[in-house]
Amino acid sequence: MTQFLQATVAGLSLASIYALLALGFVIIFKSTQVLSFAHPALMIFGAYFVSYFAVTVGINFWLALAIGIFLTALLGAVIERVTLRPLVGKPLFSLAILTIGLDIAIRVVVDDLIGVNLRGVGDPWGFNSIRMGNVVIETRVIAMFVAAVVVAVALLAFFKYSRVGLAMRATAADQEVALAQGINVHQIFALAWILGGALAAIAGMFAASGAAGLSQSNWIVALKALPAIVVGGLDSVHGAIVGALIIGLAEGYSATYQAQYLPWLGSNFSQVVPYLVMLIVLLIKPYGLFGTEEVERV
Repeated sequence: MTQFLQATVAGLSLASIYALLALGFVIIFKSTQVLSFAHPALMIFGAYFVSYFAVTVGINFWLALAIGIFLTALLGAVIERVTLRPLVGKPLFSLAILTIGLDIAIRVVVDDLIGVNLRGVGDPWGFNSIRMGNVVIETRVIAMFVAAVVVAVALLAFFKYSRVGLAMRATAADQEVALAQGINVHQIFALAWILGGALAAIAGMFAASGAAGLSQSNWIVALKALPAIVVGGLDSVHGAIVGALIIGLAEGYSATYQAQYLPWLGSNFSQVVPYLVMLIVLLIKPYGLFGTEEVERV
């Protein structure tokens, strides 16, 4: 039982990061119909600047985090305004490919800034942990789980009760009708990228906190958030949360039990599990668990 609970804690920690990233993916897709492949770059961009201001400059961690979130949100707005808005109305496939190019270009610059050595982000949790019975829980895991829950609840309330959130939902449902209702669709597009960038920065900070550290390979974490949104449904905020839980727990359990029961699958098989789960779900529900069947895939 202790092993199972420890695997559950590991799975929930992964799910928290995937949820933050998946929510950003979904917000951008719902509002703009563009599947952003630039999220890995946004994630390490935010994490780097948190590290730079908290560790290199030496300012308070929370202020550094706020600056990192602001700069990443600003980068998201610039990406939308400079590269994507001029292409509104063009094939969605072209826009998706463009985000791949942006991801590579930004990561080349950020990788050079990060360097070859592992960097810390100056988080206050460090290597601290608590013990509940025989289960050891890192403090940073508690922090990232709480942050993911707070962000998810805040976003759900934002989309349900705020005027801007309702405008984003209207834009996602039908952009022409939204324009007819007087909604500034371009502002909605920009806001979606701002929110997506901010969430990516938070996820990047958590992925690099504690013993994990920030390196040039951290962007791979964002790739495993893609199966989460596909499993949950590309246009579903609820689905992003459920998908992240499924993918995170599946990876956590496979990392714990696969070597014990299925050693012939080789080491690090858990890294493949998110994509296997995605494949199985797609074979059963091609639009994801909560996705809308009218979604146009790119």
